[in-house]
Amino acid sequence: MILTFVFEIVAAAIVLIRYRRLPEAKLVIAVLVCLAIFQLAEYMICVSAFGLSSLDWSRVGWIAISFLPPLGIHLGLMIAGKQQKLLIWLGYIIAISFSAFFLTVGHGIQSSVCLGNYVIFEVAKPALSIYTAYYYAWLVAGMAAAFLYAGDIPSKPRREALQWLGVGYAAFIGPTIAVNMIDPTTIAGIPSIMCGFAVLLAAVLLFAVTPRLASDAKNIKHTARKQK
Repeated sequence: MILTFVFEIVAAAIVLIRYRRLPEAKLVIAVLVCLAIFQLAEYMICVSAFGLSSLDWSRVGWIAISFLPPLGIHLGLMIAGKQQKLLIWLGYIIAISFSAFFLTVGHGIQSSVCLGNYVIFEVAKPALSIYTAYYYAWLVAGMAAAFLYAGDIPSKPRREALQWLGVGYAAFIGPTIAVNMIDPTTIAGIPSIMCGFAVLLAAVLLFAVTPRLASDAKNIKHTARKQK
């Protein structure tokens, strides 16, 4: 958990330092920071540090991951050059609503147990069913949109950046579903298991997506200078 947290924070710092001028940099950093916060929260659930209980840290972690689906959709649409403000705002409103629920409703997150490899959570069942549907629907939609929209992008580096974003989605959605199918008892640990695999998404963002976006931006500048 700590190693994953460190990698994701370092990745966010690298994007901030090297790629901060990219329009998409803020969204990439936001995704990486949210992933890192959940990993830190998981570790703190196991040790109950800094005066916060395991439930308090559970709330922190769930709030952080609630923003991952709309952030991913937002990033994909920005790379694709698509204007879907209503969809983006809807995603953030849903994320804020779930965050408010987890933060203010006492029985929203009922318990959390550290099992070493991952953490299992007991969440109010009606809310958990809705949350799971929201999460998977938005992640799958984001993955599908990344591959579909990529075909419309003339710039090769930008097109590849969006395709790699789709690969990043698949890299943690697929293994999580496979684990749950093999062992249905792991369903209670979906957020923990998913964010464990999400280190693959973090690596894709750092090593595949942002460098290609930077290459595209460099090509645009070079073309603009030639035209002058």
